[in-house]
Amino acid sequence: MAVVGFTKLEALFRKAASLDIHKGHTKEVTDIVEKKLHDLLLAAERNANINGRDVIWESDLPITKGMQESIIEFKKLDEELNIDDVLQFLSAIPPLKYPLVADLENKVLELTGALLVVVARVMKEIDSESRIVNHELIKKSSKILDFTL
Repeated sequence: MAVVGFTKLEALFRKAASLDIHKGHTKEVTDIVEKKLHDLLLAAERNANINGRDVIWESDLPITKGMQESIIEFKKLDEELNIDDVLQFLSAIPPLKYPLVADLENKVLELTGALLVVVARVMKEIDSESRIVNHELIKKSSKILDFTL
């Protein structure tokens, strides 16, 4: 199961960037978000280790100013993600060396939403004239996010 289903993804893309996404592109987009979420958690794990802890704190997450702003924008969209979907994704990935502190689950949910906002806005910046998400746009967005996150 993906971190977000088609209906929620469709609503988020419309609200965040005025984009229309077809159901067939859901997996491609959620794969990007899941990969970037895992990357952020791996960096947090490394930071926890550097700080001599065997648990991941919120302060271990590498949250940039831009990501913080995307979290705020996600909250403004008034769209809620299902924590069970995100937790199911976390249980399906290779386990982290250290567990997340309990109150970090909500932050992971916000990070997932922010990553969805980032993907949608990157797509809109790549092709501001179109409202339609296509495979080429997804591919370009994925490459940009690999360079930056």
